Amino acid sequence: ITAIGYGSNDAMFEKWWPVNHHFIGKDIIRFHNLYWPAMLMSAGVELPRGYAVGGWLLVGGEKMSKTSGNVVNPLDLVDEFGVDGFRYYVLSDTAYGNDGDFTYEGLVSRYNSDLANNLGNLAARVATVVGKKCNALGTAPDPHSPLAEHARTAVADTIHWWNEVQPSRALEATWTLIRATNAHLENHEPWKSEPGAAVDTIMGDALEALRIVTLLAFPAMPDTAREIWRRIGMTSNIEDCRIQTDTSWGQYVAGSPVEKGDPLFPRRSVA
Repeated sequence: ITAIGYGSNDAMFEKWWPVNHHFIGKDIIRFHNLYWPAMLMSAGVELPRGYAVGGWLLVGGEKMSKTSGNVVNPLDLVDEFGVDGFRYYVLSDTAYGNDGDFTYEGLVSRYNSDLANNLGNLAARVATVVGKKCNALGTAPDPHSPLAEHARTAVADTIHWWNEVQPSRALEATWTLIRATNAHLENHEPWKSEPGAAVDTIMGDALEALRIVTLLAFPAMPDTAREIWRRIGMTSNIEDCRIQTDTSWGQYVAGSPVEKGDPLFPRRSVA
């Protein structure tokens, strides 16, 4: 706690302490949930409001060790899948609190399924159709779109699971909106229609859903979220947005320039 000003900067310390969640690994519960709270109490310092205890990341069901030769270098995986891609896998693949079991094949599978085929495909598909059918300018969403209810549910569930320190469940809630939006586009096939009001409405709905998805995914994938935010023409700083208010349906600004850009998540294969 000296790093956040205890004993040297009272204003800084009061800004950051007490924390809502003290994150620790399960192998040090005794020290952080018994000894350290006793020290804080003796010093007259308020205790953390909650504790979040994480499990281990195993390989083949075993703890990583140099002796076993099963150590996975995360920097190598970041080089291959990107920071956001690797972070998404770690957060989404295992319920927080449980042990995770890493496999390279599992990482490739989740990356391709969730990121390349779902989020990346949605962003590219929306930008492509808007570019061809709407002069690369975003259109307004329908206030009564069937996607609006999907969005409301996804927002509520995502907020709930982040508050419960369950990132895998929060991301799954966010991805329900991605899948619903992809299905909405598949059902209407705007790429087969002539430009006009019907296409404008469909793409406005998709852009609004993608805007909301971007906000919901931001905690786990900040760089990707910033890039999608820029590509769909948002001019505000995504960091300044608030999930409780800025995720309500209908806030996408028609006329915003939409850009496709390079693939966000090129598909990978198991070497």
